[in-house]
Amino acid sequence: MTSAEDKVPSAEELRLMELQKEMEAMDRAQAARAAEEAKRAAFATDFLQNHVGEEERTLIRRLVMNAVKDGKFEALVYSFPSELTTDGGRAINNNRPDWPDTLQGKARELYERYLEVARPQGYRLKAMIINFPGGVPGDVGFYLSWAEEAA
Repeated sequence: MTSAEDKVPSAEELRLMELQKEMEAMDRAQAARAAEEAKRAAFATDFLQNHVGEEERTLIRRLVMNAVKDGKFEALVYSFPSELTTDGGRAINNNRPDWPDTLQGKARELYERYLEVARPQGYRLKAMIINFPGGVPGDVGFYLSWAEEAA
């Protein structure tokens, strides 16, 4: 008499076990994609509908001061998906002089604050695409510089 522990699973049972593992992995991957999409959607909503908050301004000041402590003259102070510009980041990627016209939401607000406060104090702002997932413009980075201008 054999016990249930001694029973050898059939090939069909093994295939079903493997299929079940694959389906569970696919479910986890789908849940992760959904969570990432929800996170991006929440960021986009906040980016387009809200104003730059004190927490964000404090973070920018901290990034600049950390760069100064490290002996740098430039810092990446803000980034956002290029899809949140009016042209998907093309003007920024091509360094067109009218790139600020493509900004909206918090990026527009930060740019206007730069024009009002930072530029008169000698700072410069550079926008550039900082990654290219799948070969297309990904995120835009705002770099604030306080280096002397080259002669």
